[in-house]
Amino acid sequence: MTATLPSKVRSYHVTAGSGIDGLSLSAHEPREPGEGEVAVAVHAASLSFRELLVVRGQYVLPVKPGVIPVSDGAGEVAAVGPGVRRVRPGDRVTAALFPRWLDGPLKPAYLPQLGGSLDGMLTELAILPEDALVPVPDHLSYEEAATLPCAAVTAWNALTGDGRGIRRGQTVLVTGSGGVSLFALQLAKVLGARVIATTSRADKEQRLRDLGADEVINYRDVPDWHTAAREVTAGQGVDRVIDTAGTPEQSLKSVAVDGHIALVGSVSGNWPPIDSRLLFGVAATVRAPAVGSRAQFTSMNSVITAHRLRPVLDRVFPFEEAPAAYRYYESAGPFGKVVITMS
Repeated sequence: MTATLPSKVRSYHVTAGSGIDGLSLSAHEPREPGEGEVAVAVHAASLSFRELLVVRGQYVLPVKPGVIPVSDGAGEVAAVGPGVRRVRPGDRVTAALFPRWLDGPLKPAYLPQLGGSLDGMLTELAILPEDALVPVPDHLSYEEAATLPCAAVTAWNALTGDGRGIRRGQTVLVTGSGGVSLFALQLAKVLGARVIATTSRADKEQRLRDLGADEVINYRDVPDWHTAAREVTAGQGVDRVIDTAGTPEQSLKSVAVDGHIALVGSVSGNWPPIDSRLLFGVAATVRAPAVGSRAQFTSMNSVITAHRLRPVLDRVFPFEEAPAAYRYYESAGPFGKVVITMS
C-alpha cells in the first residue's frame, strides 16, 4: 500500500434481469489491493448498450449476481498492491473491458469482463488488475476518457482488427449514431476514409456532417439505404460497413466485392439471418468484433492523441442519479455518450 483508502466507498449493484429498477446503491469498506492489483478512484463512468443488456438479462456472457455494473470508467490511481510496476498513485487511467486480454486473438481464458463476471466501474473505488490499466490521453477529461473502453475500442477493432485495416480513400459506412458509430466515423476519417453515415432523424444529419461524415442517408426517407450507398459510390459499393443496427442483408447489398462487414450488434434486439447467396455474391467477410485487447486499446489511444480526437458527450449525470442516466440512455436516443460522474 502506498496511500490511505477512504473508510467507506459507495457502489451500485445489480443482478442480471432485474432491470434498471434493480440498481441499488450501498456503502461498504474498501478492499485493499492485493498482489498485482490497483485501487482506482473512479471519477467517471459511461454507459453503452451492453449495460442495458446486462440489466435486462440479455447479455451474452456470464454476469455474477449483485455485480458492480458498467465496464467503462476512468479515474486516478489511489493505491497499488505489492509487485505493481506499470502505474503509481496519481496516474490517470482507464481499464480494458476484458482485463486478461492483453494482445493477440481472443481466447476463452480472456472472457471474464468488467461489469459482468467481474465487478465494474459504477463505484467510487475500483480494485483492478494492473495489467488491465491503460493511460488516459493527456488532452481528455475523465468524463471523455470514460467513454473509450467499450464503444471506442469496438469501433477501432471493427475498422482495423481484420488484419487489413483501412487504406486512404476507401469508403466506410456506419449505421446510426450510437456510441460505436460515432467513434467509427471519427476514427475512419483520421485514417483517411470517406465516410457514409445513416440516421433516421433529420435533426442528426447535420451533426453527423459536422463530425466529418461525407454523406448522410436518412433511412426514413430512403428505406433501401443500401441502394443510396451504391449510388454515392458510383455503383461500386462501400469497402467496409460498421453495422450496429443488425441489418446484415442491407449491409451485404451495400458492400463492395471483397469488402468487410463488422457486425457489431442489433439495437432493435432482432437478429435477421445472413443470406449466404448475398455473402457469396460479393465474396465479403463478415466479422463480429468482441470489443478488443489492451494492445488495440493502446494503439487506438495513440491515434486519438495524435489527432486530438474528443469523444462526443450527450449528457452527464451525477453518481446519485445513475438509474436516471440508464433511463435516459434507454429512451432518449442520445447523440453521443451518457456519462455518470462521481465528483
